[in-house]
Amino acid sequence: MNGEDDYSQLSLHQLFRSEAESQAQILTQGLLLLDRNGQDLKAIEPLMRAAHSLKGAARIVNMEPIERLSHVMEDCFVAAQKGKLQLTGARIDRLLSGVDLITQLASLSEADVPAWLEQNKLHVANLLVSMYDAADPAKLNDPSPIAPPLPSTTAVTAAAAATAPAPSVPDAIAAATPTIVPTAIPVAPITPSAIPRDEQVLKVSVRSFDRLLSLASESRVATHSLGPYVQAMQRYKKKKHEMVTAFEQLSDALSSMPIDDTVRERLLQVRQRINPVRQELVSRIAELEAYERRLLAASQEILDEVLTLRMRPFRDGVQGFPRMVRDLAKSLGKDAHLEIVGEDTLVDRDILARIESPINHMLRNAIDHGMEVPEQRLANGKPARGNLRLEARHSAGMLTILISDDGQGVDLDSIRKKLVERKMASEAMAAEMSSAELLDFLLLPAFSLKDTATHVSGRGVGLDAVSATVRQLNGTVRLETERGKGFFITITLPLSQSVVRALVVDIAGEPYAIPITKIDRVMEISPSDIFSLENKQFFAIGKDHIGMVSAAQLLDLGDTQTTDRNLPVIIVGSGQRRHALAVDAIIGEQSLAVQPIDAIFGKLRDISAAALLDDGSPVLILDIDDVLISIDKLASEGSLRQVQRVTPELDAMAKRVLVIDDSLTVREMERKLLSTRGYKVDVAVDGMDGWNAVRSVNYDLVITDVDMPRMDGIELVTLIKQDARLRTIPVMIVSYKDRPEDRARGITAGADYYLTKGSFHDETLLDAVVDLIGESDK
Repeated sequence: MNGEDDYSQLSLHQLFRSEAESQAQILTQGLLLLDRNGQDLKAIEPLMRAAHSLKGAARIVNMEPIERLSHVMEDCFVAAQKGKLQLTGARIDRLLSGVDLITQLASLSEADVPAWLEQNKLHVANLLVSMYDAADPAKLNDPSPIAPPLPSTTAVTAAAAATAPAPSVPDAIAAATPTIVPTAIPVAPITPSAIPRDEQVLKVSVRSFDRLLSLASESRVATHSLGPYVQAMQRYKKKKHEMVTAFEQLSDALSSMPIDDTVRERLLQVRQRINPVRQELVSRIAELEAYERRLLAASQEILDEVLTLRMRPFRDGVQGFPRMVRDLAKSLGKDAHLEIVGEDTLVDRDILARIESPINHMLRNAIDHGMEVPEQRLANGKPARGNLRLEARHSAGMLTILISDDGQGVDLDSIRKKLVERKMASEAMAAEMSSAELLDFLLLPAFSLKDTATHVSGRGVGLDAVSATVRQLNGTVRLETERGKGFFITITLPLSQSVVRALVVDIAGEPYAIPITKIDRVMEISPSDIFSLENKQFFAIGKDHIGMVSAAQLLDLGDTQTTDRNLPVIIVGSGQRRHALAVDAIIGEQSLAVQPIDAIFGKLRDISAAALLDDGSPVLILDIDDVLISIDKLASEGSLRQVQRVTPELDAMAKRVLVIDDSLTVREMERKLLSTRGYKVDVAVDGMDGWNAVRSVNYDLVITDVDMPRMDGIELVTLIKQDARLRTIPVMIVSYKDRPEDRARGITAGADYYLTKGSFHDETLLDAVVDLIGESDK
C-alpha cells in the first residue's frame, strides 16, 4: 500500500493532526535555533512556511484558535525577516507558548475540541493577547509575564458539554484575569509525519513481532545444524580417500605379480568406476558447503531485518529535551543549551522508551546541581550560557549514551562529609575512597547532596531511578567529575533487548549464559592463589580481594570441584558487591535471541530469560542482579560452601558414569544420586552429545534415555556395541515408557540393563549400577 492509499483512509482532522505535529516540531526547533544564534534570517524562512501552512490547514478544519495563532506567528516572522521586529527572548517565549497550544489542540480528538475550548477559553484568550503583544514592535522591550499553562488535554473527554464559539480577542481581553505567572509548557513528543513512500510504517503487534523473532532465531539454529552433516561428509570423504589409496596400493602390488587377464580387467573396471565417484563426492561436498553458507547468510539477514523493525533513531526519544533544558534553566535564573549528537543512532524501541525518563532526570540534575548562574560563570572565565551535551553512539557492539555539562562538577569532599554524617562510613574509610567509589553513592536511594528538596531535585530519587532502570535493561552507569569543569555520565546498554551478547559457560554439565554487559572480568585462577577466611574463599587482584562463589551451589546444581588445573571464574558486580563465580568451563561468546520464560513459571530465581544456542540446545540466561542478591543471602546465612579441591589421584580412583537424557530434571536427579555414592558423573543432553562424549572419555558405565532428539538411545547403544573399542562398556537404558518394542530393540542392540523410570526408586537404580560395575572405589 503506498502513501496516498494510507492517507485516503484518514479523516480531515486526522490529517490536520499529523501535519500540525510536523509543523510544530519545525517551529520548536527553529525558535530554539533563533534563541541560540540571534537573528538568523535563513532560520526564519522555514518558520514562515510552517506558520503559513498551519494557518491554511486550520482554516480547512475550522480550528479558529490555531488559525489565529498561526496568523500572528506568521506576522512576527515576516516582520522579523524585514528587520521591523527583533525576536527577543521574551518574544520567543510567547511564540513557544503558542506552539504548545497548537500541539495540545492538535492532540485532541475532533469530538473533544469544542468542550476543551469552552473549558479553557480564558487561558486561550490570555495566550492570544500575549501573542498580539509579541507581534507589536512597540511592546515587549522587557520580559513580561506570559499566560499560565493550559490544563492537560487528558482531562477532557468526548462526553463533555458542547461549547460556544471561541471568544473574540476584545471580549477575551475584557474577561481575562490579571493573575498571570511565568511558566514553561513542556513540548509533547512529536513524530514527524513526512515519511518517504518506500519507508511507510506498518504497525505490528508485540506478540506477532516476538513470534517472528522466535522463528528467525529458530531458522538460524536450524541452519547451524547443517554443520555436523558437512563435517560428517568431510570425514566420509577422508575415509573414501583412504579406501582409494588402499586400492591403488593393492592394484600396484598385483600389477607386479602374474595374474590372469580376467583379474586384470576387473581391476581396470574398478579403477574406472572409482574416479567418477571421487569427483562426484568432491563436487557434492562443495555444493553442500556453498548451500550452508547461503543459508547462514540468509538466516542471519532475516534475523537482522527482524531486529531492525524494533529500531528507531535516537532523536525520536529526545527531541523534546532541548526545549525542556532551555525553559528549566530560565525558570532557575540560568542560561543553558543542550547539544544532541548522534540523533540518527538506532536504538531499540523498548530501550528508547525506557531511557527517556532517566535522561530527563540527569539533565534536570545537571541544570539544578551543576550549572552556575551567568554571573558566576562569567566570573569563573566561562561563557554566560552553559552547555550540556547528549550523545548516542554504537561502540563495541553496545549502545553508549554520554551526558555531560560544563558546570561546576561535584564536590567529592561534600560526598565524604555526607557519608560520615549519615554514618555510612567512618572518616578514615571515607578518606580512603576513590572518586569512582564516592560517586557511586549518588546512585543510592535517598542520597542527595542538597539539604532541601525542590520541585526540580533534592529528594535523592533521580540518580537512583536512573541506576535502577539501567540495571533492568542489563546496562551499566559510570559517573565522573572534574571540579569546576563539569560532570560526566556514561550509560552502556545492549543494542537490543531482543538479542543479547552473552558469555556461555558450563556449570555442572549445563550451559548457562551471562550477559556481557554484566561481566567485569573473565579469568582463570590457580588453586594455589585461593585462600580462605571465615570459611569463605578469596583471591587477590592487585590490592583487591575478590570473594569466590560456586555457581553450581547458587543454582542448586551441586558443588564446583577443582583439581590442580586453573579454575575459570566470571567476575560480576562492583564495589563491595564484587564476586567471582566459579564455573566448570567457558564455552564461548554468542549472540542469543532472547525468549521470555512462560509466565506460568513465574519469576525463576537467578534466571532472567531463555535462548537457543547455535547448535539448537536451550540455555538459561542468568539474572546477575538476582545472583548478587542470592550471594548476599547465602553469605548472611553462613551457607556459602567452598569450591572443593579434588586431587587427581582420588579423582582417577572414582568410577566414571555418563548419564544421557534430554530432561534437565532427570539428568540432575540421576547425577546427584550417583555422585552421593562416590561415582564421578558426566552428563549429555541427547544421543549425539553422548556419542561424542563416550568416544572421548573412558567410562565405566553409560546410562541413557530412549526418546531423545538428534539420536535416540537405541541408536546410541547400537553404535557403542558395534565399536570395537567401546563395546565392553556396560550400557543401561532408563525410560519412562515401558514399551515392549523398545525393550526388545534395546536388548537386541546390546543393552546390558533396561529400567523403566516409572517403576524404580533411588535404591533400584543404585542397585542396578552396582550389579553392572560394582561400588565406586572412591
